[in-house]
Amino acid sequence: MTRKAAREVAVRLCFSVFENMSEPEELLSQVFDEEYYSTLRDEDGLYCESPDSKQLDYITRLVTGVFGHAAELDGYIDKYSVGWRFGRISRTAVAIMRAAMYEVLYMPDVPDGAAINEAIELAKRYDTPETVSFVNGVLGGFARGETAGG
Repeated sequence: MTRKAAREVAVRLCFSVFENMSEPEELLSQVFDEEYYSTLRDEDGLYCESPDSKQLDYITRLVTGVFGHAAELDGYIDKYSVGWRFGRISRTAVAIMRAAMYEVLYMPDVPDGAAINEAIELAKRYDTPETVSFVNGVLGGFARGETAGG
């Protein structure tokens, strides 16, 4: 599994954690149970490969980190969402932005530019062009305002 695929799996799991009000460890355990994961392979090409230990660690760090820092990340989304109320933002876009912001802030092994660019690409796959522009603007403002390299 590539890092790109692992990121997409992680974003989907971040979405699920908040949609289903699940504990991230419980959800991760369920999804990566070999029997359950094999059913996902049949339904969605994203799951055609199982993550190796490095990618599973990345997914786990991202999902549990986003869950643990959700209030902080939502604060950044709200801060940089000029003209949008938080409740108006699609839940998919929120999951994507939370993941990218968490990577930028807490995962030094992920380049900031890669986290943001991949978030934009995911937004293009899952949301409307208007929302993609919004995500791009929020993450751009966040990078400029919150990171040393921004």
